[in-house]
Amino acid sequence: MAARKYLKNNAGTITEEFSIATSAGAADEGKIPALDANGVLDSTIVNSVTISVGAPDSGKVAALDSAGRLDESMMPVGLGADVALIESAENLAAGDLVNVYNDAGTAKVRKADATTVGKAAVGYVLEVVTAPAIATVYFEGPNTAVTGLTPGVQYLSTTAGQTVTTAPSGSGNIAQRVGFATSATNLNFQSAQPIVLV
Repeated sequence: MAARKYLKNNAGTITEEFSIATSAGAADEGKIPALDANGVLDSTIVNSVTISVGAPDSGKVAALDSAGRLDESMMPVGLGADVALIESAENLAAGDLVNVYNDAGTAKVRKADATTVGKAAVGYVLEVVTAPAIATVYFEGPNTAVTGLTPGVQYLSTTAGQTVTTAPSGSGNIAQRVGFATSATNLNFQSAQPIVLV
């Protein structure tokens, strides 16, 4: 549908002007908004966000995400899932178990890996992350982005980011219980102390 027009007084001359369905920010100051093809105001006009990056989003309207829920980043500290927004050092798949480490004074996240001491699982991600980008890291609770699990106790795998039902046993591996699978698509994540095997 073509944008609706309205008349405005432009220094004494009556002029047609288009309404806008999306906002480009300050450049659109004073323009009349129009409903979009769905009959609602666009998120750029109501200034809404589905994910908060913290203080820069102060004053913006919270919008539901694609699952129809408020994102964890919108919740006050201590309410909701135990999460942190951390820069990813590598690409992550949804459901990957991750390790948080110190990179020259900056916390970064990477795939957890039972073949490497220092890469124990401390959390997981629910969404794909293409590095470098900020990942929402969950530290406990249901990891519902996994597939193909066998219900029962799960251990960190020697395949980075994954779990197995039997702890690794090779020299130099780490054995770490990471939770309990209640179905093929749900891991109740609970990080246990890793044990370095000799």
